[in-house]
Amino acid sequence: MSSHAVITNDAGEVLLLKATYGDKHWGLPGGGLDPNETIHQALKRECLEELGCYVDIQYLSGVYFHRAYQSQAFIFRCELPKGAKIQLSNEHSEYAFFAVAELSAVQQQRINDCLTFNGQVFSAAF
Repeated sequence: MSSHAVITNDAGEVLLLKATYGDKHWGLPGGGLDPNETIHQALKRECLEELGCYVDIQYLSGVYFHRAYQSQAFIFRCELPKGAKIQLSNEHSEYAFFAVAELSAVQQQRINDCLTFNGQVFSAAF
C-alpha cells in the first residue's frame, strides 16, 4: 500500500518528482507505508522526506489497485504550506509542475478524480 499527494500550483499544474532509482520515472510525492503506520502518517512522513516540508492534507480522493504491484494506492489532495521551499531527498533528482494533459492516462485519471472530488472517494483498478 502507498499514499500519494496531488499538489498543484496557481496555474493548476501538478507537482511531480523524478526518481533517481529504477526507471527514473516522474511520479506524485509519496510512497509505501511502514509497519503500524496509517495512510495519513505515511503520506506526511513520505512528503517530509521527499519534499523537505510537511504538507496540509485536505482529503482522500481515491483508492486505486495496481495489478502490476498487487497494491492499493491512496490519493490525497494536499497543499504546501505558505512559503514552503521544496528540498528534495536523494530519492529524486528534480521536481516540476506539469499540466494534467501531459501525464499518462493512469496519472490523468487519478489526478482528475482528485481535482473534481465531490465528496465520494473514487476507486479503480489498473
